[in-house]
Amino acid sequence: MNRIKLGRTGVEISAIGVGTWAHGGPKQVKGRQVGWAGQDDRLAREALVEAFESGIDHFDTADVYGDGRSERIIGSLWDRIPRDRLFLASKVGWDPGSHGHYYHPDLVSARLERSLELLGTDYLDLYYLHHCDFGPDDSRLPAVLEVLDRARQAGKFRFLGLSDWDSSKVLRIGPTVDPDVVQVYRNVIDDQYRTSGLAAWVGERNLGAVFFSALKHGVLLGKYEQPTTFEAGDMRNQIGEFQDPEALERFSACRRAVEERFAGHREPVLQALSGALLTGGGAAGQECVLVGLRNPKQARAAARLGAPLSSAEAEWVRAIYRGESAPDAGGAADTAAGSVDSAGSD
Repeated sequence: MNRIKLGRTGVEISAIGVGTWAHGGPKQVKGRQVGWAGQDDRLAREALVEAFESGIDHFDTADVYGDGRSERIIGSLWDRIPRDRLFLASKVGWDPGSHGHYYHPDLVSARLERSLELLGTDYLDLYYLHHCDFGPDDSRLPAVLEVLDRARQAGKFRFLGLSDWDSSKVLRIGPTVDPDVVQVYRNVIDDQYRTSGLAAWVGERNLGAVFFSALKHGVLLGKYEQPTTFEAGDMRNQIGEFQDPEALERFSACRRAVEERFAGHREPVLQALSGALLTGGGAAGQECVLVGLRNPKQARAAARLGAPLSSAEAEWVRAIYRGESAPDAGGAADTAAGSVDSAGSD
């Protein structure tokens, strides 16, 4: 497992981290499906232990993943994982509680205390603002930052993070928050991190960067050959590509091409999709990719990742997944070459 220094935090962590959104299980909020079906808590615990023992020492969770279920799972492992050897991150912001809006300072303070309790720890290494909706004219942001500043001074977390699905929002809010780490949605076909200018901003300020949904919730793996509907409460039901035969066929063709080009790697598809994100970004060498792991087999697969691709390889991977003309294609896209042992759900 390659290791990176997470920007100005100065902390060295594995280049692959564990995203635990799926550990929260299925969930619906106001008719919107926001969780993951098929969760098995015992297998999740075994996956986390296997990941740590295989060199992955960065776990990422949030207060809203299963309304604390994900945090509780991690907090049950301190008899098997030394707390002081794990870089542990959680988040706050998605649940407005009874206040009618996001980021009420009382709720932020209460949720931090609840996260610490469920995780069975007296501090977090990294605490994220989960999104960048701070009300009209960002009027709620100053009070939130005051709460977090007091909590940080009290030793309840070490580093502050800022997250959002939209990189342009992080770029707009970032100068005010001054985060140590940003966490954004990024994969080889959705790369607003670069196109928005956030990558350059992160590099200029020596920040750490963490990417979620590197596998686009699993659809980029190319293993779904027919339109698929998941159980109720599974967010993948709202991802159009899972119901798009043409997209599924294209991703299956990409899988075959990648398996041929990276045949020497035990996890060719996972390596291509994660390694391309670790190549030549604004903060190259300071960026981490989260992968969802729900069983020990997936954890062992993820432990084989973490190396960046060459610039030429990364551009080739991006091109074929976007349906563009691939430079130095390295094999026809319709060449079958075995199967991939897929790690992860996001």
